[in-house]
Amino acid sequence: MNGPADEFEFFLEKEWSDGLPVVTPTEERIQRMLAGTRRDPDELIGAIPPAMGEATVRSVAIHAVMAGCKPEYLPVLLGGLGLILREEFNLNGVQGTMHGVAPLMIVNGPYAGQIGLHGGNGCFGPGFRANASIGRAIRLMLFNLGGAMPGLGSATIFATPLRYTACITENAEHSPWESLAQSRGYASEDNVITCAMVESPRLCFDDTNQDPRRLLTGIADSMTAMGSWNMHTRSDMVVAMSPEHASLCANAGMSRDDVHRKLCEIAGRKVRDLKGGGNWRRERALALPIKVDPDDDDCFVPAIKDPRDLHLIVAGGWGPCTAICHGWAGHSRAVHGIY
Repeated sequence: MNGPADEFEFFLEKEWSDGLPVVTPTEERIQRMLAGTRRDPDELIGAIPPAMGEATVRSVAIHAVMAGCKPEYLPVLLGGLGLILREEFNLNGVQGTMHGVAPLMIVNGPYAGQIGLHGGNGCFGPGFRANASIGRAIRLMLFNLGGAMPGLGSATIFATPLRYTACITENAEHSPWESLAQSRGYASEDNVITCAMVESPRLCFDDTNQDPRRLLTGIADSMTAMGSWNMHTRSDMVVAMSPEHASLCANAGMSRDDVHRKLCEIAGRKVRDLKGGGNWRRERALALPIKVDPDDDDCFVPAIKDPRDLHLIVAGGWGPCTAICHGWAGHSRAVHGIY
């Protein structure tokens, strides 16, 4: 059939999209996007593995257009990509992994609210342009500049819905505590991004317990899946408590630090349980950065090997639920910084 080319079909027939339609990056749209930053369009942000395509401010803007971003989202994208490319985050490893984790961006500070980043009801799901398009732009760059298409640059077995988009903020309005960024010494007026390599959230639904000790026991159990990497290596983990669960703890006199400390203390399993299945290997236990005796069945193995690896936030809507995002294989360290 002869006729004008369909711009959407043109992109969908290429390996340039995530399987969904993209906005055509015309020069006019790119220039409008670049108005969202004062940085030089030719400034190099970094090379994205494994293909090592160079991400400049302009190429980031192109992918922001394709993903449906507004120009005011561009500073978050530039800041997040700079963090993701830091060596300790090990993007190269996760681009090629068989696992299905994705770089989750947690954005704190006043700018997140100004651009409409959402941390309330349904924050991990669809319906919010800033969350969806910022995370999607990152993924498109990991495809197009990094070459991490499934079956080619990526060996992921199943992938994960987080590989469409993975960007949220906290529910600051209804949180009883300081933000994740403030807990790390940043000021309330600082605009901060934290990136952690994690799986899609697993939900711990508890509408029964009003005693925070019992509530945290259930959440801790959800943190200790035998098939998760957190039980067998040092890995990051995001625990997103709903405002209801967080307030239950706060009303009982527990600070954010108290809850963080308690979860690090009680989330774990004994060696005898880990030997029963899952991802247990004796050599992995011996390689842990904490002392574990694989021959002592009563030896307790914590899910969180270093308190810095637990990223406790308050997000989502009001309701009796907490979301737990397990980490990846022990080869990535979360990163954070002002953007």
